[in-house]
Amino acid sequence: MVDIDEQDNRLSLRSLDEQPIHILSQIQPHGVLFVLEEPSLRILQVSSNIESILGIAPEIMLHNTLEDLLDPVQMERIETGLKQNNLDFINPTKIWMRIQGDDYVIFDGVFHRNSEGYLILELEPATSQENIPFLSFYHLARVSINQLEASSNLRDFCQIIVREVRKVTGFDRVMLYKFDQDGHGEVIAEEKREEMEPYLGLHYPESDIPKPARRMFSSNWIRLIPNAVAQPVKLFPATNPLTHRPTDLTCSILRSASPCHLQYLNNMGVGSSLTISLIKEGKLWGLIACHHLTPKYVSYELRKACEFLGRVIFSELSEREETEDYDYRIQLTNIQSALIDYMAQEENFIDGLIKHQPNLLDLTNAQGAAIYFGGEFTLIGETPSEEDLNFLVQWLRKQSEEEAFYTDSLPIIYSDAERFKAVASGVLAIPISNKNYVIWFRPEVIQTVKWGGNPKQAFETTHSEGQVVLSPRKSFEQWKETVRLKSLPWKQVEIKAALELRKAIINIVLRQAEELAQLAHDLERSNAELKKFAYVASHDLQEPLNQVANYVQLLEMRYQKALDEDAKEFITYAVEGVSLMQTLIDDVLAYSKVDMQGIEFQFTEVETALNRALGNQRKRIAESRTTITHDPMPTVMADSTQLMQLFQNLIANAIKFRSEKPPQIHIGAQRIEDAWLFSVQDNGIGIDSQFAERIFIIFQRLHTRDEYPGTGMGLAICKKIVECHRGKIWVESELDQGSTFYFTIPVGGRERERRNGRKIQNDLFGRG
Repeated sequence: MVDIDEQDNRLSLRSLDEQPIHILSQIQPHGVLFVLEEPSLRILQVSSNIESILGIAPEIMLHNTLEDLLDPVQMERIETGLKQNNLDFINPTKIWMRIQGDDYVIFDGVFHRNSEGYLILELEPATSQENIPFLSFYHLARVSINQLEASSNLRDFCQIIVREVRKVTGFDRVMLYKFDQDGHGEVIAEEKREEMEPYLGLHYPESDIPKPARRMFSSNWIRLIPNAVAQPVKLFPATNPLTHRPTDLTCSILRSASPCHLQYLNNMGVGSSLTISLIKEGKLWGLIACHHLTPKYVSYELRKACEFLGRVIFSELSEREETEDYDYRIQLTNIQSALIDYMAQEENFIDGLIKHQPNLLDLTNAQGAAIYFGGEFTLIGETPSEEDLNFLVQWLRKQSEEEAFYTDSLPIIYSDAERFKAVASGVLAIPISNKNYVIWFRPEVIQTVKWGGNPKQAFETTHSEGQVVLSPRKSFEQWKETVRLKSLPWKQVEIKAALELRKAIINIVLRQAEELAQLAHDLERSNAELKKFAYVASHDLQEPLNQVANYVQLLEMRYQKALDEDAKEFITYAVEGVSLMQTLIDDVLAYSKVDMQGIEFQFTEVETALNRALGNQRKRIAESRTTITHDPMPTVMADSTQLMQLFQNLIANAIKFRSEKPPQIHIGAQRIEDAWLFSVQDNGIGIDSQFAERIFIIFQRLHTRDEYPGTGMGLAICKKIVECHRGKIWVESELDQGSTFYFTIPVGGRERERRNGRKIQNDLFGRG
C-alpha cells in the first residue's frame, strides 16, 4: 500500500521536473519585451505594461514596426548590428524612446533570437547614458585574480570570489553553491552581513533547483530578480499570432520566475536575487547566488560585469581544482602503467592485476575488487561473497550501457546490497565485454550532513479541486541527518583511470585471444599432419613388414632341410623382430590417436569402462591367477573408450610386473575438492622412486625386453589420456613393496584447447 503523502511527493517531484518555465509568457515588470518578425521587424507581441511606460496601448502597438518607434539614426545602427552572426556585438544598445510630448526615456536594449527564429527585444531602464568601458571590466577582474593567485587553498579561493562579487554588487549575502553528483548542492563559500544567519556548509536538496531551472541556468548565465514580490506582466497577445503557441523565453533576461521559486525566495526572506552560472565542460558546476533583503535593481552593464567576473574567476577556480587533482592523477597514471606492464608479462592478465604491487585496488583507492572473466571470479581485498557477486553481475548487465557504472550508494538503488553494505556500499564497475567485468568496492562510511531545512520536507503539497498544488518549504533552519548506506564518492580522475585500464585489458585479451586462435590453428594443422603420419604408418609401413615376415617364413618352409640350426635361429630372430616392429607401430598409432577423435566428453559410468577393460584382460588375469577388487565407481565427464584404455594399460602393467606371489590389484575411487581421485594398487616388484617420472616418458623402459616384453608406450599413453581429461597421473612405489598409480579426473570435464581462442573472442563480443 503506497502512503498518500509519499505518492504526493513523487507526483510533486515529477511536476517540478516537468514545469515548462521557459514558456510562462510573463515577464518582470521593470522592463518591456517585444517579439518581432524579421526582416520587417513587425511587432507580434508586446508586454502588457507598455502603456504605463510609453503611453501606448498594447493593441495599438501591434500595428507598428520597430521603425515606427525609433528615429532613423538608431534604426540604421540596429539594422547593421542585426546582420551580424553574433548579436553580442550590439548588446546592450542604448535606445531612446519618446514617452509623452518631447520627453524621452533611455533603455538598455538587448536582442536575441529564440528557438523558433523570432527576434526578441528587451528594454530595461538605463542607469547611465554610457556603457561601462572595457578597462573597468579588466580592472575589476584583475584585482580579484591577483588575490586569487595568492591563495593556495581551494576553499579560501572560493571565499575570495564571493567577497569580490559582494563588493561589486552590494548584495546582503553572496554564496558559492556547488552541485554534488547526486544533484544536491552545498554552500562552500559565503560573504554576508554580520547579523544574518550563516548558510556556509549547509546542503540543499535537488528539488530546490529542479531540472528545468538548471537547464535555464545553463542557457542564461546571469539571472536577475530585482523584486521578488512584484507582480509579473503578461505578453499581449498571450500566444504568438503566427505559431499560435506560447513564445519560448529561455534566453530572456526579463522572463518572470516561476511562482514556486518566487514563493521560495519569499519564504527565505529574500527581496531580490542575482544568480551567476558557473559552467564547467558544458555542465552546470555551481552557482554564485546573491540575495538582498529588499528589492534591488542591478543595471545590465553591472550584471554583465559580474558575468565576466564569474567566467574569468571560475576559469581560475577550475584550473586550481584540476591542479589539486594533478598529483593524484599522476599517481594513478603511474599505477596504471605498472598494471599494464604486469599484465603484459603474465600469461594470464588477471595475475598481472592482483599479484604485484601496486595492484588493482590502488588504481581507484578501493578496499576490494572482483574480476569476473570466463564465468569465474578472482577476488582481492574485502568483497561480497561469490554468490552475492553473481547476482550483482546479473543486475549490472541490466543497467545503462555506459563504459563505466559507478555509485556511492549501491544499497539505495539495489536493495540486495544492503546485506553487504559494510564492504560494498560504493561500486565502480567497468565491462570488458557484455559478460565480463572488473568491479571495485568501497565500504559504508557513516557521516553527518547539515541541511538547510529538512530535505525530506523540501516542499509542501495541498489539494485543490482534485489537483496537487506545490509550494516550497517555509523552514530553512539547520537540520542534521546521519547518512548511511553510502561510501566515499568516486572521483572523476579515478573513473577515468578505470576506463583507461578497460582499454588496456581489452587490447591484451584480444591479443591473447588471437595468440590462442593461432595456437589452435597450429595444433589443428599438426594434428592433420599426425593423421597423415598415422595413415602412412598403418598402410605404407605395415605392408613391407608383412612382406618381410611372409618371405622369411616362406624361406624357412621351402629350405628347411638345407638350413642348419644357426640359420633357423636367425630366421626366428627376424620373425620376432618383425612382430615387435608391428607391435611398436600399433602402440605409436594408439598414442597418436589420443585426443584426436574430436569428440565431446559425456557423462560416463566409470564402472562400465572398467568392466570393459577387465573383459579385454580376461585371459591374462586367469593365467596369472590375479585377484582384482574395486570400490564403487562414480560417473564422470570423460571419453568412455579412452577411460577403458587407461584402466586396461594400468591393470596390464600391474600383472606384467608381478612378483612371485599371485597378483592382487585394488582399484579405488574417492572425491577430492573438484575432482575424482582414482588409484590402481598392486603387490608387484615395485619401482625405485628415482624413476617415478621417467616411466611416463615415451619409449622409456626400466627393464630389458628379455625380462619384460613391451614397447615402453603403455604408461606414456596413460599419461596422455589423463592430461587430455585435464587431470594428473603419478606413482607411489618402493622396490619389492608394490606400486600404486594415481590419476585424477576433474568434475565437469574440460573444453578442448583448440577451442579456447574462439571461446574468449565469443565471450568478449557476445557471440554464443
